[in-house]
Amino acid sequence: MSELDDFRTETRAFLETRTPKSLRGRMLMMMEGGEEEPAEVRADRARYLELMAERGLTAPMWPKMYGGAGLTAPQAKVLQDELNALKLQPALFGMGLSMIGPTLLVHGNEAQKQKYLPKIVSGEHRWCQGFSEPGAGSDLASLRTAAKLDPTGQHYIINGSKTWTSGAQFANWIFMLVRTDPSTKHNGITFILIDMTTPGIEVKPIRLISGNSPFCETFFSDVKGELENVVGNVNNGWTVAKTLLNFERSGMGTGGLGGGPRRNVASGGRLVQMAKENAGERDGKVADSMLRDQITSLLLDEMALSLTVQRSLESRKATGTPGPEISMFKLYTSELGHRRDELMMALRGSDSLGWDGDSTSSEDAQMTRGWLAAKATTIYGGTSEIQRNIISKRVLKLPSSS
Repeated sequence: MSELDDFRTETRAFLETRTPKSLRGRMLMMMEGGEEEPAEVRADRARYLELMAERGLTAPMWPKMYGGAGLTAPQAKVLQDELNALKLQPALFGMGLSMIGPTLLVHGNEAQKQKYLPKIVSGEHRWCQGFSEPGAGSDLASLRTAAKLDPTGQHYIINGSKTWTSGAQFANWIFMLVRTDPSTKHNGITFILIDMTTPGIEVKPIRLISGNSPFCETFFSDVKGELENVVGNVNNGWTVAKTLLNFERSGMGTGGLGGGPRRNVASGGRLVQMAKENAGERDGKVADSMLRDQITSLLLDEMALSLTVQRSLESRKATGTPGPEISMFKLYTSELGHRRDELMMALRGSDSLGWDGDSTSSEDAQMTRGWLAAKATTIYGGTSEIQRNIISKRVLKLPSSS
């Protein structure tokens, strides 16, 4: 047996014997809200998180010195395969793992890595993102939230507001961009980490069409920001932000085909099952040949995307950071996700109207709300139009229009 085979055997034995059986096949309750899980399930989730974090398996490819497992890419793939086989969701997810953690590994100093990364791995720190502002969305570099040094020069005083701060009502830390030099645009931005319990921070959730409130408005009034929490150099935040945005888009483009954990309820097998239930079955196949073609085309496109992403992940080893090709993945993933959702809704027929109430099953409600929530995937993390601009300039090297 190879070392990878040995690792698979060890991993499978650990997951089968140590992880709570109650969580197998159970969807994650997303941070946007929803039904409260039974106390025993919440206890099992806490135990599952502790077991995985002890081995660094919540951040499998992060270095062991920062709490990760130090796995190679093939080993991380084996871990994911074994989790999928048991229908186990990740023990931990969020911006700490997908965005700020990887960014600190690239741009953070040693003290910042030692302080923050282990607490991300354990789930002690939950992070939110303070980038967009009411007047600075697609043109993010026009942000105006100001950070000025206090008279002693020991810390910043921050004033302004952020919007679409996902999960701010649940987070205990925020990574944010602030204006430290108003005389220049991109070169006057600083990337800083702020404790959400700092006096002067106010969070107001925004209710969305899906009925949930994953996003918030966040207001800063004379909030103290410590100099030691600046990531990268002062006025060099745009460089750090570009790295983080690539990691964000990488997660959207590689982590579950653009929709997060909820998409598991509409797996390829589930789509086929829904098609048979609603459109009929003949000789073990979906009766409608055109519908079979639609489903097959979608699944082939998803498989091709997955293989392309794996190839990109292998090539990323040389640099440690995702490149501009991530914009292609983000663009294709979000639009492919929309195709899947529209097909899923069509297959479900009148069940797709289910939203809430005793007559609506949990799966139906989840799919309908997920379909509505996923409308934003072509907007957040950079709109599809922005991704096309990045692809044209940085991948295809096309000239800018005069």
